[in-house]
Amino acid sequence: MPVPRVIKLLVISDIICPWCYIGQREMERAIEMCSDLPIQVEVEYRPYRIYPSLKDGQFLDRCEWFESRFGKDKKEQMERMIMQRAHELGMNIKCMDGIITQTTLAHRLLLKAWKIGGQTTQQAVLTAIFRGYFEDQANIGDTNVLADMAVATNLMTKEEAVEFLESAECLDEVERMMNEARKKGVNGVPFVVIDGKWAVSGGQTSEVYSQIFKKLANCEPTTPRPTHAAPAAASVSLKA
Repeated sequence: MPVPRVIKLLVISDIICPWCYIGQREMERAIEMCSDLPIQVEVEYRPYRIYPSLKDGQFLDRCEWFESRFGKDKKEQMERMIMQRAHELGMNIKCMDGIITQTTLAHRLLLKAWKIGGQTTQQAVLTAIFRGYFEDQANIGDTNVLADMAVATNLMTKEEAVEFLESAECLDEVERMMNEARKKGVNGVPFVVIDGKWAVSGGQTSEVYSQIFKKLANCEPTTPRPTHAAPAAASVSLKA
């Protein structure tokens, strides 16, 4: 059997972005669709703040916050688009319910998960946080809520998770990664860098990703690749 070609995906995303949650599901579907190809897909998630004006420790009503920021009509339009796409994927997203807060704490936990167990561990924690925020209206800025997720995904004990979250561990790295993304021109998420050469922005479908994987599986490592893929279907921008 041929040695699988390793395809590395660097996914820049934010927990409170519904298109990032949808994008994660689309990515998983694409990888499953290409399971018969001689490829091995490695995925690493990197942090981003889509709403930098939100402060750590600030907990606001999600629906009221979006309406005050975008207006009622725009907020309802955004909600319809998200709900339609989520329904098509069988996802139970409640994007305007619950609390909105800054995501630094959650990003630190995700980076810690990557350091402890790599892709598998980080994906498990990411899924738990996404599901908690969008389906269960969990307050992901709360130390105890995130600590419970760390326990549920076998990342740490409750005591270890609380100690980590109350420290400053991984904070400088998270800030550096977010600053690097901005310096490189990332102004909306999800933003996916494939094999260090393809940049895919927005809420692309699994079909888009699977076509890219198929092309990479069939080309030589030295084959030139484009620096940008299809335009975004949907994303969240700082300018929104």
